[in-house]
Amino acid sequence: MTDSAGLAELDDRALLAQHVAGDDGVAFGELFRRHRDRMYAVAVRTCGDRELAADAVQEAFVSAFRRADAYRGDAAVTTWLHRIVVNACLDRLRREKTKVRRAGDLGEVDLPDRHDHHGSTETAIVVREALARLPEAQRTALVLVDMHGLPVAEAAVVLGVAEGTVKSRCFRGREALAAVLRPPSAEAGDGPAATEPQDVP
Repeated sequence: MTDSAGLAELDDRALLAQHVAGDDGVAFGELFRRHRDRMYAVAVRTCGDRELAADAVQEAFVSAFRRADAYRGDAAVTTWLHRIVVNACLDRLRREKTKVRRAGDLGEVDLPDRHDHHGSTETAIVVREALARLPEAQRTALVLVDMHGLPVAEAAVVLGVAEGTVKSRCFRGREALAAVLRPPSAEAGDGPAATEPQDVP
C-alpha cells in the first residue's frame, strides 16, 4: 500500500487504477481531497443552492467510488468527475423541481462583490436571478466554460454532447444574460445583431 507521501506523487489515473485494484479506498481518498473543492464550486453554480450542491457532490463521489471500474481512460479523470457531478446536480434539480433559486444562493458566481456600490449590487442580484432562470442546458454550459474555464472540447465530453452544441448553448445563455442586463433605453436596432457561430448546428 502506498503511504500518504507516495499518494501525493501519483497522478489521477494512477490513483484511480490503485483504487480499482483494491486498497480500502486510500487512493480514492486522495482523489477526493484533490478535487472536492472544485467539484463543489461547479455544483453550487449548477444547482444555485448550497445544500443541493453539497448533497449532489456527496452522491457523485459515492457513485464515482462505486463505479470507478467504469472509467475507461478516454478522458481525464477530472473530466469524468465533472460529468458525474453535473449529472448528479441535474438529477437533484429535477427531483426538487425547483426552477427559481433564492438570489443569495448563487453567491459563488463571479459577480461584483458586496463592497461594490449600490448599483453594482443590484446588477449582481439581477444576473444571479437571470442565471438561475436559464434552461439547465445553457446554465451548465456557461458554468463549465465561462465560470470554470473548461475548453469547449472538454465541456462537450462532460455534458455528453457535440462541441457545436456547447458553443450554441453558451451563445444562447450569454445572449439571455445580456438581454437582462441591457439598459432599458437600449433598443434592439441600436447596434448590429449578434450572429450565432456558423459552425453551430
